[in-house]
Amino acid sequence: MKRTFLAKLQRNALYCTIGAFLLLVGVPLYQFLILVPSGYSNALATQSSALLWINAHTLLFLGYRALLLAGFAFIISMPFTLFRIIVAQEILGREAEEQEKDENEERVQDEVKDPSDNQLEDGMPAFAWRGKGFAVLAAWGGLFGLLCITLGTLASTLYLVFSAASLPSIATNLENAAPSTALFSIFTYTVGGGILALSCLFFGAVIARSGLKLWPGIWVAFAYMALALAVLFSVSAAEVAFAPVTGQSFVTTLAILLFSVWVLWFGVMLIGLKPE
Repeated sequence: MKRTFLAKLQRNALYCTIGAFLLLVGVPLYQFLILVPSGYSNALATQSSALLWINAHTLLFLGYRALLLAGFAFIISMPFTLFRIIVAQEILGREAEEQEKDENEERVQDEVKDPSDNQLEDGMPAFAWRGKGFAVLAAWGGLFGLLCITLGTLASTLYLVFSAASLPSIATNLENAAPSTALFSIFTYTVGGGILALSCLFFGAVIARSGLKLWPGIWVAFAYMALALAVLFSVSAAEVAFAPVTGQSFVTTLAILLFSVWVLWFGVMLIGLKPE
């Protein structure tokens, strides 16, 4: 694997590691050390109490949502970084088979002598995407899923803050003070989480399909964890779709935490890679 190409991937892996650390450690610590002592957990009992709490603790709420947004924003590059790793690994595996069978030797030598004919600017061959339909779907699905979750979280944050700020002047019925929260929940956790579930499913299937024949054991385990994440995100998406008013469910929280572990795992493995 070329040094410049690997350096780009490892830079993205560092961002993913930071984002995963924020979601896995930063957000829970913020909740336990800052939000819980201020009465946040009790305020979640009803929408009216949540809005009243946000009205009284706007900066604390914004800090909490800022950590969530930063975590997902740092992870945004992961889908296409993982896609490039899959393509590079399959190319290396194909080249190893060709050398073993001593076939197409002249074509391989030509590629080594004149890489400009077959290489893109990012170090990937021009034909890298061919035959990788599920991996391409996984990359784009992961990107759009993370974008939906990030944008949905941002939109719901602004909506809740403005709704809470308007309570003294326009809210006569606090239970209906923020009627669009269900829509934001569906967009964030059903649409975004559902697309992310498909991405995890495709990524896991692509790596698990080749298995130990092409991938080290730790990457195969990584693939099976992706399949488990696909199940969790699917269940979460269905739960929020049927009860959107409650917002994030327990399964959603569990899925996000395990997804953070998965991303952190990916970042650590990629940062530890050495150029060949």
